Amino acid sequence: MINNLYIFDKYGNLLYYDEWNRPKKGEIKQEEEQKLMYGMLISIKSFVNRLSPTDTREGFLYYKTNKYALHYLETPSGLKFVMNTDVAAMNVREFLQQLYGKVWVEYVVRDPLWEPGTEVTSSLFKSKLDDFVKQSPIFGIRNI
Repeated sequence: MINNLYIFDKYGNLLYYDEWNRPKKGEIKQEEEQKLMYGMLISIKSFVNRLSPTDTREGFLYYKTNKYALHYLETPSGLKFVMNTDVAAMNVREFLQQLYGKVWVEYVVRDPLWEPGTEVTSSLFKSKLDDFVKQSPIFGIRNI
């Protein structure tokens, strides 16, 4: 089951956030949660790069707890896609790559009204993303 999605630019600015099946809302403000998420990503990525005995091009991809999994995709341009799912979700990296190519590039990058580095407010993007997520096999997976 997909809980939520963050999209950050290379400078840590939140470009987009959405949630679908988030069972528990945070007790902190959404802005603070977003800053904590980005800070945690930078820390984990740095930690992985320092400890990895091999090439770190792939670096940090995901982590899993007993309650949820956090999946991470960073594009060559520095966009960071972060998706939280239940622990049963499979092939989320492929899903994030498809989301980037089929939804982000098509409905954000090619939108002449969108300025890079600004929040995405397009209702068309929101609608296409929602359709893409809800049609995915991982949208409805529930960990029993």
